[in-house]
Amino acid sequence: MTALRPETTPPLPTGPSEPAGTPAVARTPARTKAARPPYGPERPAGPVVTELRLSSFASHRGAAFPVGPVTLFTGPGGSGKSSALRAYEALARLGAGDPLEEVFPDPAGCVPEGAAADAQGRRGFRIGCTADGPAGPVRLDVAVQAEPALRIVGERLTGGGETLLTTALRDPGRSTVQAAWHTAGAVPVTRAPLPDDRLGTALLPLRVAGRTEGQLRVLAAAEQMVVALRSVFACEPQPQWMRAPVRAGDGRLRRGCDNLAAVLERTHTQCAQRHARLVAAAHAGCAGPVTALGVERLMDGSLRATVGRGGGRATPVGRLGDGELRYLALALVLLTGPGVLEVDAAGEVPSAMQTLTVLADGLDRDLDGRQLRELLSLAVSIGAAGHLRLVATVTEPGAAGAGETPGVTVVDLEP
Repeated sequence: MTALRPETTPPLPTGPSEPAGTPAVARTPARTKAARPPYGPERPAGPVVTELRLSSFASHRGAAFPVGPVTLFTGPGGSGKSSALRAYEALARLGAGDPLEEVFPDPAGCVPEGAAADAQGRRGFRIGCTADGPAGPVRLDVAVQAEPALRIVGERLTGGGETLLTTALRDPGRSTVQAAWHTAGAVPVTRAPLPDDRLGTALLPLRVAGRTEGQLRVLAAAEQMVVALRSVFACEPQPQWMRAPVRAGDGRLRRGCDNLAAVLERTHTQCAQRHARLVAAAHAGCAGPVTALGVERLMDGSLRATVGRGGGRATPVGRLGDGELRYLALALVLLTGPGVLEVDAAGEVPSAMQTLTVLADGLDRDLDGRQLRELLSLAVSIGAAGHLRLVATVTEPGAAGAGETPGVTVVDLEP
């Protein structure tokens, strides 16, 4: 295969403490503690993200974090737990083809504090990840200009020790970047403009014919990265919304879990085994006995979720505390999949060859230690089959007990 020379884009300014061109070495303090091995060897069903890189993003500089089957970011306030998950979700949305302005509504907030603009007034940030799968480890690194205009100014996809795709901003007056990728045919390298508001890697399957060995390698790497990134569900249960009745038929769980009742009706009728496991999880994590989870149809046709207490007695979920509601919603997320969750998974890839990653910022918010341990044990147990991963943030008290759960990796961002 003909070697592809990386396109050169002037590095984004990163402030006086990190001169332009500084290699991305780990400077963000992070202690990683892996608990005892999970229940049996965890083998992902499909491609998964195994490393998150924040070369220059928010409070992070030159940071690289491992991502395992169950990964918890912890640390004091301001250590960058939430921004790590925000970068992960941003990469997932870019991999799904979302436009840059929707992924980063406040791009200036992603620029490291104190980063100085260059002579052209440019400031920006850099993020990336590694996805492992049939094509081996594949790295993606993206440079985003936040000011004066939001755009992707550089992208690099590498695999097998070779650069497979590069993009670079050539003409600031055009809304395109110059892309180059392997062909290894009569023309060793293909060059073409790509839009500067979309991830080039996500566009490659539509642009590469796959006729030569080089093109097939590029396609395999790009598709592996896209599948790993798209299989993500960001979850933020909102108890104040979950208490209200919902309309029937809304059977895909949304990010805020406000349509919990409709999804419970669906799981009860379509998947008795998973629903029974959810009832068992609710019994383990909610106050008082839980013998059933159901729905009640109101006079206006809307649905209200209920908790069975035995003897035919049912309690509306609105009477549950915030912690119990969040626990119930998170357990439901872990026990379902792309067909039930509102996630844009790669439809062209069979579900048996995908691994869903759940992102949960503030996993232990409103939860007690018992509830957190139950959720983590559930995530590890389900993840042992290779179809589920959990990446979340927890407080330092929550991490103290979580690190003892078999199969959990804790990344400590202590300054």
